[in-house]
Amino acid sequence: MTDALKRADIQLIQRLLPHRYPFLLVDRVEEINGTSSAVGFKNVTMNEPHFQGHFPGTPIMPGVTIIEAMAQTSAVMVGVAMDLADKDLLIYFMAIDGCKFRRKVIPGDVLRMEIGTLRGKPGGKVWKFKGRATVDGDLACEAEFTAMMDLEG
Repeated sequence: MTDALKRADIQLIQRLLPHRYPFLLVDRVEEINGTSSAVGFKNVTMNEPHFQGHFPGTPIMPGVTIIEAMAQTSAVMVGVAMDLADKDLLIYFMAIDGCKFRRKVIPGDVLRMEIGTLRGKPGGKVWKFKGRATVDGDLACEAEFTAMMDLEG
């Protein structure tokens, strides 16, 4: 690819992340700017298993899955920037800070996740990110989170 902003479709995402249904929570990532920033998207659908119990008759995407979707977007960003497809990348949460939920996310919504790197560098294991998730321009969630990225073996 050129120096232009990069993107990841679902095939590349699955080559980067170990997550699979029902816990793969990002459908595409666009505007990948090295390890600095990216924008991810999650199409929220009624057939996701958490909606059976959260909450019956009033389906709302659990906040923890919104944060997980932002974290997966971050991992895809770093994986694309560092050419880690097919390299057994594992990611572990270390901390979540300043998390706030501002809007319900429901089936039919498209969750747009803007991710920025606060700390981390290629070759480093510990990264800190800031994420904002919006629906139709309305803020749904914001948080800072720290993760350890590890290549197996």
